[in-house]
Amino acid sequence: MEQIIEREDYLPGNKRVIRQRSDIFSYSMDAVLLAKFVHVRGAARIADLCAGTGAVPLMMSLRTGAIIEALELQPFLCELFERSIQANELERQISLYEGDLRYMKDFPLGKYDVVTCNPPYFPVTKEKGVNENTSKTMARHEVSCTLEDAVKAAASLVRSKGKAAFVHRPERLADIFQVMKKYRLEPKRIQYVHPKKGKEANIVLIEGVKDGGTGIKTEAPWIVYGDAGEYTPEFYKHYMIGGEKDE
Repeated sequence: MEQIIEREDYLPGNKRVIRQRSDIFSYSMDAVLLAKFVHVRGAARIADLCAGTGAVPLMMSLRTGAIIEALELQPFLCELFERSIQANELERQISLYEGDLRYMKDFPLGKYDVVTCNPPYFPVTKEKGVNENTSKTMARHEVSCTLEDAVKAAASLVRSKGKAAFVHRPERLADIFQVMKKYRLEPKRIQYVHPKKGKEANIVLIEGVKDGGTGIKTEAPWIVYGDAGEYTPEFYKHYMIGGEKDE
């Protein structure tokens, strides 16, 4: 049996540490980009859904002093996240709840200025959605919650005129817009992330406003890697450097 190793890694910028385990997925670039994309200026209360090991709340805490309340379904991910909160001495800012976003009981509805969510990306099919690592399956495939479940939950928490932001796959964008509008989240900003120049985008960031007016802004795209496989200078500066408060 493979030995399970728990380790403490730095998040990009080396200002926050995160507890991870060798037998489960590590935090993703997607989570860090979501934390850097969402508008948090002026927010007093933020909710993060599908929190995993906490990369989004931990990174957002560098940009805002707002109270952040996070929700994660899997108990051992919650344990890792709790240790990360303690390691970063963020107990007064970040609170974690174990639970299912389809049946939230600890979160007051319509009271959050900002809601973020990095949901499972892939629908379950006969060919996909079953994995030897159950934790990875739940994180990547819509086993425990669907796209609609995630958007519905975010829309129920955010106040009118508040913001809800998601990271997902570009091929699901039509579905995302449709479901957001169904739950009164008007898409207002999108940004594509491309692995290399000339390659199709493989990440999309979306921010909506509850009861917002029409009109959407497309931000300049991010190109992650140069020809030699290194971060492009622009992406490196955005992803690895920074952390100043947005307030």
